Amino acid sequence: MAQRWKHRPPGSSWGEFGPDDQRGRMNYVTRDKVLEGIAEVKEGRTFCLSLPLDYPGGSVLNPRRAPPRLASTVRSGKPNFCFNASDENPLHTDVVCDDVVLLTLQYSTQWDSLAHVGGWFDTDGDGIAEPVFYNGFRAGEDIRPGAAHPDAEPWARFEGSHAAALGIANLAEHGGQGRGVLIDLHAHFGRERRAIGHADLMRVMATDNVVVEKGDFVCLYTGFADLLLEHARHPDPAVVHSVCTGLDGRDPDLLAWISASGCAALISDNYAVELVPTTPLPGPHSYLPLHEHCLFKNGIHLGELWYLSELARWLRVHHRSRFLLTAPPLRLPGAVGSPAAAVATV
Repeated sequence: MAQRWKHRPPGSSWGEFGPDDQRGRMNYVTRDKVLEGIAEVKEGRTFCLSLPLDYPGGSVLNPRRAPPRLASTVRSGKPNFCFNASDENPLHTDVVCDDVVLLTLQYSTQWDSLAHVGGWFDTDGDGIAEPVFYNGFRAGEDIRPGAAHPDAEPWARFEGSHAAALGIANLAEHGGQGRGVLIDLHAHFGRERRAIGHADLMRVMATDNVVVEKGDFVCLYTGFADLLLEHARHPDPAVVHSVCTGLDGRDPDLLAWISASGCAALISDNYAVELVPTTPLPGPHSYLPLHEHCLFKNGIHLGELWYLSELARWLRVHHRSRFLLTAPPLRLPGAVGSPAAAVATV
């Protein structure tokens, strides 16, 4: 396929895996990397790395994302939940439950696909910027919004959106399994609100003897998901927006390290992996600079709102930082995000 761009954004890796690549750094997670993850399994013990799907609760973290809504399917005009099959055939003894969910795909523990965040950039060299995503895939062509349905119920008002390229199904088809490496920021900073730059991160890694290698899934434990569980689906906005660490997406040294490390994904138990900057910059700039660097420029998947505390405690007690991570998303064609039912095995 012909290359779809003449110019790529500064600091990007577009084209590294070919002009049509849709997996980005997941290409580094080879069969050998999976075997490296498997080699970390010594005890056969597993840890659930996902929050319940109805957490955080409410819409405090993001007003556009709502908790899941469960309902039964309908059978013979009745709820298909504790449904007596004898109502249809007196000889049948089955009692059936069958349900449906209206689910915001990035409400709780989640994967961001490479179609989640793009940017404006002049890929053609004609002096006119256009909205594009990783590797030059085009907004409106490869990633398309749904048509307006003004009379539909609110959730379906723009039904039909579709990421024909870069969607989350690419990660599902890859498998989402390899070696995880945990960096325990909570052990060093507690719940202090702090943007973690390169110097802080290197100091923590050196103190804890953590090494990140090409193709690793890097997990950052901040304690934020623990706080959400304590709030029991009623998060206090005054608290959740003022605690715990996150990466400093405006630190050029940190961004350079992310690129040089070769990490396949960045995963955190906080809302966005990065702390969303609150100080404006002059001129046009990204609202989410770490997302821009990872998803848009370098094809690095992001995982958010994971539950890492039990794993982090176990790893610290046993003087370890590595484990086998198994975390495929839903294989939902066209979707840009997905819940992550992730498991760590040590």
